[in-house]
Amino acid sequence: MTDLLVRLWIRNNEDVQNPRVREQYGILSGGVGIVLNLLLSLGKFFAGLITGSIAVTADAFNNLSDAGSSVVTLVGFKLAGQKADDGHPFGHGRIEYLAGLLVSLLILMVGVELGKTSIEKIITPEPVAFSLLTVIILICAILVKLWMCLFNRRLGKRIGSAAMLATATDSLSDVVATSAVLAGTLVGHFAQVSIDGWVGVVVALFILRAGWGAAKDTINPLLGTSPEPELVQAIEQLVLSHTQVVGMHDLVIHDYGPGRRMCSFHAEVPEQEDIMAAHDAIDHIEREIQEKFGIETTVHMDPIATGDAETAALREQVGGLVQKIYPDMTIHDFRVTRGPLHRNLIFDAVVPHSCPMSDQELREGITRLVQREISDSYVVLQLDHPYVERR
Repeated sequence: MTDLLVRLWIRNNEDVQNPRVREQYGILSGGVGIVLNLLLSLGKFFAGLITGSIAVTADAFNNLSDAGSSVVTLVGFKLAGQKADDGHPFGHGRIEYLAGLLVSLLILMVGVELGKTSIEKIITPEPVAFSLLTVIILICAILVKLWMCLFNRRLGKRIGSAAMLATATDSLSDVVATSAVLAGTLVGHFAQVSIDGWVGVVVALFILRAGWGAAKDTINPLLGTSPEPELVQAIEQLVLSHTQVVGMHDLVIHDYGPGRRMCSFHAEVPEQEDIMAAHDAIDHIEREIQEKFGIETTVHMDPIATGDAETAALREQVGGLVQKIYPDMTIHDFRVTRGPLHRNLIFDAVVPHSCPMSDQELREGITRLVQREISDSYVVLQLDHPYVERR
């Protein structure tokens, strides 16, 4: 069913990095959500009226808020699909993340209000009438919401959308919530036990949990997270497949919204390499990353000494000394300049975020150890902190 809707609604649906295609996915998801949630809300509201159940009525308002969330998702994708302009040269893609965050906040608000109403029902319980029509409506709502969860999750994974995945999470919480309401209705009727208010509290907790999880998923890309390790590894493999490049470091990937990422890094090339051949390889790398991953890339070329045995030995020795200070540190851009009285050992050390030492402590410790172990040396050190996660 999902594939059929995608084929009917979205042209070029495989080009998920295209902002226009993503916009159509968002419109499809939002439109389906608005229609189905409004129908579910009307059905549950009617069922709540005829039974007097606070849990059923609250579940109706939950679906009404979901319809509002779908509107937010639809508008968010529409705005995110706008072209870049002078004021926003990186486009408007992060609006999609903001839409997901707003959906999460709406979910949390519904959970809080439902919790308050349910507690009031516990304190002052009221009889709840049983209706077979209500049971049928709730069962249908569970099935519809389960399909909506699978629908949005599939679309969200296909285009990598935090907003759609948040909507899928919300639909799954609705499945659990409505199941609890159904169970409470049946227990209340057959066991003659009034648990309507308690069921409402359980529903509220599920909604709050889902809202909090969805909020974290949308806040993280707004704050700036490390790119997927699989993407980092794939980029490294592509770069090092070019024989002119012997190493790379300082990889940074900026996320300006789905389909709008930028990348930069330093590519190490042998200092004796023909500069035109190396430059041509760098141009090819930038184009390949753009074509394969949809990431606009800028590469800085670093010439390094590869044919000097003494420099290679010093690099290995310094790398070992640095790891005595902290085992997970690495070095790059190592070079040696020789003077009449001493050698300058110039290099960058990459400091993992897990390192408990301050930059000053590291700088002093590395400098002291290297200059003690390698005679007639002077350390010129730059400390780097990684922007990608290593596994």
